Amino acid sequence: MDLFEDDTPGDAGDGNMPEFTVSELSGAVKRVIEGEFGFVRVRGELGRISRPRSGHLYLDLKDDASVISGIVWRGVASKLDMQPEEGMEVICTGRLTTYPGQSRYQIIIEDMRPAGLGALMAMLEKRKAMLQAEGLFDPARKKPLPFLPEIIGVVTSPSGAVIRDILHRLRERFPRKVLIWPVAVQGKTSAAEVARAIEGFNRFTPGGALPRPDLLIVARGGGSVEDLWGFNEEIVARAAAASRIPLISAVGHETDTTLIDFVSDRRAPTPTAAAEMAVPVRMELLARTGEAQLRLTRALTHRLEVRG
Repeated sequence: MDLFEDDTPGDAGDGNMPEFTVSELSGAVKRVIEGEFGFVRVRGELGRISRPRSGHLYLDLKDDASVISGIVWRGVASKLDMQPEEGMEVICTGRLTTYPGQSRYQIIIEDMRPAGLGALMAMLEKRKAMLQAEGLFDPARKKPLPFLPEIIGVVTSPSGAVIRDILHRLRERFPRKVLIWPVAVQGKTSAAEVARAIEGFNRFTPGGALPRPDLLIVARGGGSVEDLWGFNEEIVARAAAASRIPLISAVGHETDTTLIDFVSDRRAPTPTAAAEMAVPVRMELLARTGEAQLRLTRALTHRLEVRG
């Protein structure tokens, strides 16, 4: 017999109506919900995000009238393209299930994405305001760049035009020793790799076997907001702000702006411009030195002539 067969109101007092245990009824509800819905896509605002030590994420998806509990298992949470934040509007894909122990249903989330560019920009503005309130954008905390660094650390992809442009420009202007820390400059792992690279360079020992750079350049080429999003993540901004080594951000083209630009010591409009900021032009220095030497010689000659 179907557990949920239609009965008329008059049947409520019928002594022949079957009785079910609470577990039987809960199990039947579970089978109906999981069988009828399967995978669903839900759009809503994130609220009440909990991050226990287990690595799972527990959160609420809500709109103006309703709330659905959600779970992101640890394996999925570590692979999300974005870090969930309260108040963010997202589109989640997952499967509905029930928790009979508390007579409630929830969604097991297997994918989560911002609900369009507007949601991304709203989240960015919120994050930007938070870091600004902490004083991380204050010009007074920005470090001056060394005039002629001996060693330059570059955080970027080891392949592509960006690293070639930087190395070529440095060779043209004033050849220096360059240490490259290869990272993914877009994708799920980008933010963590960039932050780890900045922190890693700072842990080097000055004058050691692998000496600590005198200057850092964090660079990548242009792209869409989504492509550059790793450089808008909080962990990257905080790593750049905490760097004891002066840091130039060169992310995207001149019109592209990311969160790392606000906390870095200098922002370059392009990776090539970052190389130009990093070192002076050697031939210009030689010319200036030659001019100074000539002026000194003339001054000494004139002085001797006057004293004679």
